Amino acid sequence: MQVKGCCPLDCQDSCAWVAHVEDGRVVKVEGAKDHPVTRGVLCAKVKDYEARLTAPGRLLHPLRRSGPKGSGQFTQISWDEALDEIASRFKAIIAEHGAEALMPFSYLGTQGVVQRLALARLFHALGASRQTGGVCSVSAISLLIEGHPIGVDPEETPDAKLVILWGQNVLSTCHHQWHFIEEARKRGAKVIAIDPCRTRTARQCDMHLAPLPGTDAILAAAIGRHLLETGRADLELAALWVEDLESYKSSVAPWTFPAAAEATGLTANEIEILAEAFASASPALIRAGIAPQQAENGEAFVRELSALAILGGHWRHRGGGLSILSMPEMNEAQAARPDLVPGNPRSLDIARLGVHLDSATPPVKGLMVWSANPAATQIDAPRVKRGLMRDDLFTVVADHFLTDTAILADIVLPATTQFEHFDVQGAWGHHYVLANTPTIAPLGEARSGGAIMRGLGEKLGLDHPALKETDEEIAASALPEGWSLDDLARGGWRKSPAPRLPATPLKERLRISDGSIVAPPRANGARLQLLNPKSHYFLNSTFANMPRHQASQGQPVITLNAGDAARLGLVQGSRVAVKSGGEALELVLKVSDAVRPGVATMEGKWWEQDKPLAAMNLLTPSRWSPAGQPAYNEVFVTVEPA
Repeated sequence: MQVKGCCPLDCQDSCAWVAHVEDGRVVKVEGAKDHPVTRGVLCAKVKDYEARLTAPGRLLHPLRRSGPKGSGQFTQISWDEALDEIASRFKAIIAEHGAEALMPFSYLGTQGVVQRLALARLFHALGASRQTGGVCSVSAISLLIEGHPIGVDPEETPDAKLVILWGQNVLSTCHHQWHFIEEARKRGAKVIAIDPCRTRTARQCDMHLAPLPGTDAILAAAIGRHLLETGRADLELAALWVEDLESYKSSVAPWTFPAAAEATGLTANEIEILAEAFASASPALIRAGIAPQQAENGEAFVRELSALAILGGHWRHRGGGLSILSMPEMNEAQAARPDLVPGNPRSLDIARLGVHLDSATPPVKGLMVWSANPAATQIDAPRVKRGLMRDDLFTVVADHFLTDTAILADIVLPATTQFEHFDVQGAWGHHYVLANTPTIAPLGEARSGGAIMRGLGEKLGLDHPALKETDEEIAASALPEGWSLDDLARGGWRKSPAPRLPATPLKERLRISDGSIVAPPRANGARLQLLNPKSHYFLNSTFANMPRHQASQGQPVITLNAGDAARLGLVQGSRVAVKSGGEALELVLKVSDAVRPGVATMEGKWWEQDKPLAAMNLLTPSRWSPAGQPAYNEVFVTVEPA
């Protein structure tokens, strides 16, 4: 039997797949050959997703903590016992501290609207603290809210004459997009990578520029200055869309090619070649990744890119513009039902979990986590862990495995995998809505997010009809108006294109300047800037516990440029201590010219319980951009023999 479904993970490709089932078992999964983006291929992370069903440590029954927090000591209990205890503790917390003392925490462990948003209905109905913010692309989303266009249908990419991959390792993080980029190249387009590291994607491009981390806004400003100086800026489009062109002109004026070269670590000639290629192409497409946003100047970076797409006139043409988040039109708020919220409870930014657990007023006394592993993925992990270890904090986690977060919980609930539940989802790299049909019954006692919502809602005495809806009803609520859930499930997917912004006057004009553009702090001779690029085999912390993925990724390593390694007296293969802020990792040294001088990299988000001296976020400090983007990139370390 073959069953249509889709990959649920936090990836812009949102692949359609076909699961093969024999005798009630999923024996393999393959990419849907007729999906326009997936095109029959799954990535190195997901190609054996069926192994997740029965992988070592798969959670199949509810658990109650039976030892000290973090000890990993749990006792199996029934669902009734688990839900009774959660309901009892939540009621007691509300009675003593108010509903705002409850905090829900979820993110993009799955993109499915049921698994991700159904439980939000419960917390909305309780009047709990509202979840806001995010940990990825917060800077881009802040500009999207202002009205900036930041998405391009990838099926238009072949019409671009220049493709700039700005901080995006396509071949490791969204390799289905490469097909469209290659199609553009076959039609004569040039492909340029901008990345501090020579990634597997950069090696395939026509040109690679490696600026110092955090200087991307300056590089973009130099290109914008060139457009204006050479008279090739589309001032007509700017007059229709932009409110602060004069301010923008002033902000980019200092960034001549030599000045930008001094700040970025590139040569003036490299910057001039890039600027001229951008000014000459019609159209150019900027595909920007998440990584360059993960800094205190994240919004300045995205705003500068938006300015380039507008001033270059690239939005006038199919295939041109700025692509960071390209999403189908959906009604996801209907799945979460924020209308159930009574009154006006406070909002808590999930990117500041450690701060909230440490010092929120009123204090957070109850926490429920699903579709996320914040103990591994949040900045300032020591602070987050201290908060999760509080004896007066009651924590519930729903997951597939005993993650770094789940191991600190009081109650752990077994969640269904994508093969075991129904769901629908969008994407953030194309315009298709996908349906996922379950292939087998849930193993053990695993339950979907919708089932957990319904069971816990009943125990809490909540009787709103929204808390009794089936998973299919929740999924249907998020679909575009007039769509049939049955039709979507039968077909597997359907396109819901987001319209392009027309070249007409905007009611609310766009701000393209953040004022003066300043160079960020640099690593000095004793310290290196440590980046945490996406792994080819993990997806954030997902798969970091899977044996095949661990073997493919290899042992945790830190990569240094040969010049930095020699200066520090370090040799290939040696064990080194990587230190910052009183914390230290112990890693194996890899020496490579794939990283530029002054920069070190460590791939992947390893679990602390698995690799206690390789959890990158032990070193990331509590820093955010003005919009709330965690500054994962701003980690400065010393590296010395272990």
